[in-house]
Amino acid sequence: MNHQRDLIEKIKSGRAKIGIIGLGYVGLPLALRFHDEGFKVLGFDVDPRKIDLLQKGKGYIKHIPAARISALPKSKRFTPTGDFSRLSEADAIIICVPTPLDANKQPDMGYIRATTDSVAGHLRPGQIVSLESTTYPGTTREVLLPRFEMAGYKVGRDFFLVFSPEREDPGNPKFHTQNTPKVVGGITAACRAVGNVLYSRVVERVIAVSSPETAEMTKILENTFRSVNIALVNELKILADRMGLDIWEVIAAASSKPFGYMAFYPGPGLGGHCIPIDPFYLTWKAKEFNFNTRFIELAGEINTMMPEYVVTKLVEALNARGKCLRKAKVLVLGIAYKKDIDDMRESPAFEIIELLKARGAKIFYNDPFIPKIPKVRKYDLKLESSPLTPGLLRKMDAVVIVTDHSAYDYRKIIRNSNLVIDTRNACKGVKTGRRKIVKA
Repeated sequence: MNHQRDLIEKIKSGRAKIGIIGLGYVGLPLALRFHDEGFKVLGFDVDPRKIDLLQKGKGYIKHIPAARISALPKSKRFTPTGDFSRLSEADAIIICVPTPLDANKQPDMGYIRATTDSVAGHLRPGQIVSLESTTYPGTTREVLLPRFEMAGYKVGRDFFLVFSPEREDPGNPKFHTQNTPKVVGGITAACRAVGNVLYSRVVERVIAVSSPETAEMTKILENTFRSVNIALVNELKILADRMGLDIWEVIAAASSKPFGYMAFYPGPGLGGHCIPIDPFYLTWKAKEFNFNTRFIELAGEINTMMPEYVVTKLVEALNARGKCLRKAKVLVLGIAYKKDIDDMRESPAFEIIELLKARGAKIFYNDPFIPKIPKVRKYDLKLESSPLTPGLLRKMDAVVIVTDHSAYDYRKIIRNSNLVIDTRNACKGVKTGRRKIVKA
């Protein structure tokens, strides 16, 4: 039997059943995309809440239109389940599980290893397995492949294994799963060929590379590039502040150059599932080759210190008004790691709030996308979003803009506030009678 030929034919004809493991910010949009193209999709997750909500046609990711989710229960082509024994039903298994760092910034491979064991227990000839979770170069070959081969199957002949890094950008109105190019690297040429066909059914462009290691390194490069450049502008922001310059005006002027420059913007720290985490997977792996990734580590240091810088600017601004931070009422605007989404992963808002609380401030927050802050990693803040009213703003000693959601009326916020610490240049162009806006 020619498993490669048969599987490719199944995929091309739309008869292949797709299994997506991990129905989060990466897995759910991908599952919906395959469903849109007419495939039968099995969605796997260890969180029974997600399974229950999807079975009822209810969503849990705000930027995914509710209409897309509500239509799923009526479809006989989408089945959310926590029964991993059904992995054997899938012709294509796509792994979209978290790859966090531990407390020492070491890769936490627990989710990948556990998922690999689940897949291996139900692997059968004629399947393709694709890992999309961001990880260090070598993971697909060193972690997944040996476990799968223990089942007695030959990669590239009996089953097919590829790495294809996710490129989700939650809340981006311009780029989505379909029109974002997909990189695919296979263990063998046959694996790469099957992976190319699989993803070509749901994305407009597939870039096939020579190996899974190349694909793994591609993802790390993309995010390290952003991390290093954001660290650069964060450092320059601090310098510009000391020099009495507006870094935002400088960036805008530099952006007028039509070549040789790409704009990056400072902020209160890094957030999200990629940029604060992924570069450290390479830092960890580099030690195996007796190599120090100095740029990555320095960028991490700079970006990690930004919440402390924001708090320092707040303290200075309060002192200039004859007030101290202790017992001050501070309203944090925006908890999500970036504007117009409900994703809190690695948000710098948590560190800022912790620093403020440690210094005796009384904290309030508002976020139109996040009504309540759950326990997140080491943070257990026990806070609920306060209604953003003129009365609340007037009662605050300071308002700190951490996430510049589009829903905020910044003119109204500034008009009713005593002091605004703006970490996102959200107040650009707003005139005030006295200097109540401090950029941080």
